[in-house]
Amino acid sequence: MKKLLMLCAVLSAALLAGCVSRPDNVHPVGNFNTTKYLGKWYEIARLDHSFERGLSHVTADYSLREDGGLKVLNRGYKDADSIWKESEGKAYFVDKPDVGYLKVSFFGPFYGSYIVFDLDQENYSYSLISGPDKSYLWLLSRTPTMDAAVQARLIEKARSLGFDTSKLIYVNQQ
Repeated sequence: MKKLLMLCAVLSAALLAGCVSRPDNVHPVGNFNTTKYLGKWYEIARLDHSFERGLSHVTADYSLREDGGLKVLNRGYKDADSIWKESEGKAYFVDKPDVGYLKVSFFGPFYGSYIVFDLDQENYSYSLISGPDKSYLWLLSRTPTMDAAVQARLIEKARSLGFDTSKLIYVNQQ
């Protein structure tokens, strides 16, 4: 019985750790400044996933939690139903707080990777995010629109790393 419990514990840890994995060639930014990252971000583009399907006007708002983590409030407008949807999560750094590698949870004890792999480190005006694999990609901006040249550079970077940018959804922020 003791060996079975130990095996279950090891398998559970392996499963949860797998959720915060990092895709090949995707490296989190260093010199990450949590304070500068806080606040509202607008989703400019994303790869499709069921939890955001059909949403426009998507934003993410980051604030500090009392336990040292981040509160994540995602919000979007479900056009088909004419309603706003919100989801609150929590995020914690996987390694050090100056590395843009976090784990985020919106569903209890289950965490997924949140990897900031490109960032305007001077003004924190844009951010390029990956999840645990290359089917997750978000392009965020501090404003509802983004400079076309910056957007093209970031999308090309994601494409060169193996993300299928031909499937990007450009989010209506108007």
